Amino acid sequence: MKKTEISSEVQAFSTEAEAWFAENTPAYPDFMLPLTFMEVGTDQQFDFLRDWQRKVYEAGFLGAAWPKAYGGGGLSQAHQDAATAVMRKRKVPIMLNAIGLGWAGPLILDMGTEAHKQKYIKNILSAEDMWCQGFSEPEHGSDLGNAQLSAVKDGDEYVLNGSKIWTTHGHYAKYMILLARTNPSSANKYAGLSFFLAPMKIDGIETHKIRKLTGEHGFTQTFFTNARIPADGLMGAEGQGWKVAMQTLMYERNAKGGQAGGTFITENDPLEILELARMAKRGGEPVLKDPIIREKLVEFMIDAQAFRLNAARAQIPPLNQDCPQAIPLMSKLIHTEYTRRINEFALSLQGAKAGYYVGEPNAIDDGYWHRGYLNAFSATIGGGTSQIQRNIIGEHALGLPKTR
Repeated sequence: MKKTEISSEVQAFSTEAEAWFAENTPAYPDFMLPLTFMEVGTDQQFDFLRDWQRKVYEAGFLGAAWPKAYGGGGLSQAHQDAATAVMRKRKVPIMLNAIGLGWAGPLILDMGTEAHKQKYIKNILSAEDMWCQGFSEPEHGSDLGNAQLSAVKDGDEYVLNGSKIWTTHGHYAKYMILLARTNPSSANKYAGLSFFLAPMKIDGIETHKIRKLTGEHGFTQTFFTNARIPADGLMGAEGQGWKVAMQTLMYERNAKGGQAGGTFITENDPLEILELARMAKRGGEPVLKDPIIREKLVEFMIDAQAFRLNAARAQIPPLNQDCPQAIPLMSKLIHTEYTRRINEFALSLQGAKAGYYVGEPNAIDDGYWHRGYLNAFSATIGGGTSQIQRNIIGEHALGLPKTR
């Protein structure tokens, strides 16, 4: 098929998506929706977003580029990108099953067995099966390679003992992508790790909700006590867990494609800050009259435009020959830090009213910017902190010496 023919098909698909989302995007409910998938803390939020994801999938605008044999649309990535662009433009509700759509699903399609693909993919797309991630542990901070949750082979099962923390959607999830230690005596700590697609709704697994400083319960700590999982959930071979985990983080950091589409985080528009600056007063005058404020607003607008242009540039190989991984690897870092900075700036415009939070009568926009600012920190930590991201960019994209 010629490129012009593909382009016309994609344009038609985009037009179809525009019409569908214009008609079917739900009105904002009478309860607070989460700004990101990491803040789904109530059953009311969960049910609303699960129904929405299923509706988008059934309409053909989620998983459009995943194979039809496993429940996807069987179309090109350009089709899915077009549908996702419409979702961003219309600011539709986020997709609930982010870890399934963005991490587990692409991994299974790339590295899983045929049985894995048949079993898991369709229900990831429909949100029938929720997924969570079991990487971080309470005692080991950012040192993922030192994970100690044990997995001991016993016939056709592995027996799990230990705990994982920051397991987003842990209390809702049916499955977990899990990094566990199968060989505690290995001289190379990385070689002693294995990667599993683990069921969650079994004896010996217990989740405890973690209350965040926002008051929401998006995370859990998960405890494993002689929990038995099927051995056929092993991804790759024993001892290859680090390799599989690193590929998983490539999806999480947007350094590798294949995600199902949709949006997982509410994106900030500098024009919303512009309106806030028009309304906010300082000395009886709108703060927008302050040249320093205007300069900062322009900087945010430049950043937002740079994100869009870099995303387009990343798709043109000749423009990335010198450092082909630079743009994908910096994507996670710059977006999460931008989100934190722009919400912090929005709060700085509110003066004394910045002290009011969600539900308080004098809060501006019902505390929207407070929630955005406080929740932004979780994104700067998940998938590797901003400091770790800078090391990765320096070492893997720019070829700088490895840090100590």
